[in-house]
Amino acid sequence: MSKLQADLHVLTVMAEGMADYLRADALFGKTSGRVPKLTLGGYLMRQHRLLALQALLTPAEQAEMAQAVAQYKAAVDEAIVRSEERATQECHARLRQWEETIRDLRRDGRAHASYYPTAAEPRAMLSQLIQMLATPPYQLDPTIPERLALLDTGLRGVWDDGEFIWPAEWQPAYPQASYWWLYGQPSAVRTY
Repeated sequence: MSKLQADLHVLTVMAEGMADYLRADALFGKTSGRVPKLTLGGYLMRQHRLLALQALLTPAEQAEMAQAVAQYKAAVDEAIVRSEERATQECHARLRQWEETIRDLRRDGRAHASYYPTAAEPRAMLSQLIQMLATPPYQLDPTIPERLALLDTGLRGVWDDGEFIWPAEWQPAYPQASYWWLYGQPSAVRTY
């Protein structure tokens, strides 16, 4: 199974559980099997990739993706206020994760280098959550992008541009100008 097919499977499972997730209280929803915990950010990150790379999917996979996207849209359209609350709550949680990642990298980059590709996922989720909340009918808390900009500035201070850190097939979904933090590594993890 390719990385995109795995994304499609996770997207489908998450879309199926979205309505129940939005009614529940837990920020990290339950899923079945080996699927990551359900969150709006996790769903949106995968949807972003799959929509950007849908030409790489078979017609049957494209139909499955379209069905999942429609199911997600129906769930959030039925619960706009709750979706906004949940997305805002997740933004704050992801900001804390990203802050801790940057702090760890600045403190001891070599010890955390191998985890950076996984640790960058919350940053990708933040990008999609902010985009969602900046789109009507939602309202974006202005402190979220402000805090993210401060955190990113802290990372840029120790950043070395380089190769794309995630699977190569995902790269077209993440242009370097917008997703610079996926192209390189903190300078503390350079090998000499």
